[in-house]
Amino acid sequence: MLGKKLVTAQKRGETRALCLGLGMVACSMMMYFFIGITIVPFYTQSVWTAETVCKVLKANIKDKVLSPNSKGSEDEDIFPYPCLQVWVNVTASGQEVMLYQTEDTLERNSKCSYVPGKSENSKEVKARIETIASNFKTHQTFPCYYDPGGTQTNVIFSRLYPPKGLLFAFLWPTLMFSGGCLIIVLVKISQYVSILSAWQ
Repeated sequence: MLGKKLVTAQKRGETRALCLGLGMVACSMMMYFFIGITIVPFYTQSVWTAETVCKVLKANIKDKVLSPNSKGSEDEDIFPYPCLQVWVNVTASGQEVMLYQTEDTLERNSKCSYVPGKSENSKEVKARIETIASNFKTHQTFPCYYDPGGTQTNVIFSRLYPPKGLLFAFLWPTLMFSGGCLIIVLVKISQYVSILSAWQ
C-alpha cells in the first residue's frame, strides 16, 4: 500500500515537473517571437552602425520651433518644449552635421536633437534639456554613430538596440528555454531509471 502511494506521488511529481519544463519552453518561444517582431526589426533597419568620434561645434536651445508638418505658419504646431540643437564635427567624414539622441529622435522630430517623453512636465523637461546642453558644452568630444553607407548624413548619440543590448534581450529566453529542456530531460531520465529498477 505504501509502495503504491510512493509511486503515485512520484508520478504526480514527474507530471508537474514535465508541465513546468514544457511551460518554460513555451514561454521562451513566445519571448523569442515577441523579440523577433519588435526589437530585431529596429536593429536590422538601423543604418547608424559604425562608431566614430564627434566633436561639438555648437549646442543651442530654441524656445519656439515649428513642427516639420507646418507650412510657413508661425503660430501653429509649435512644440511645447525647448528644442535643443547640437551640431557636431564627425571625425570619419569631417562634415558638420546634426546630432540626434537615437534613431527614434529623428523620426519624432527632425529639428531637435533631443525629444522628451510625453509624461514629463515642462519644468522637468526644461531643466533636463539645459543640463544636456551644458554637458555637451563641457564634454565636447564623445563617441557617436554614423551611417557608413552615406544614406543618412546625420549622426546619433546612442543606438536604441546595440549588439550587446540585442544579445541581452535574447539571454533570458535562452536561459528559460535551456532550463525547461533540462527539466524535461531530467524527468525522462528519472522515468527511465524507475522503469529499469522496476524491471530488475
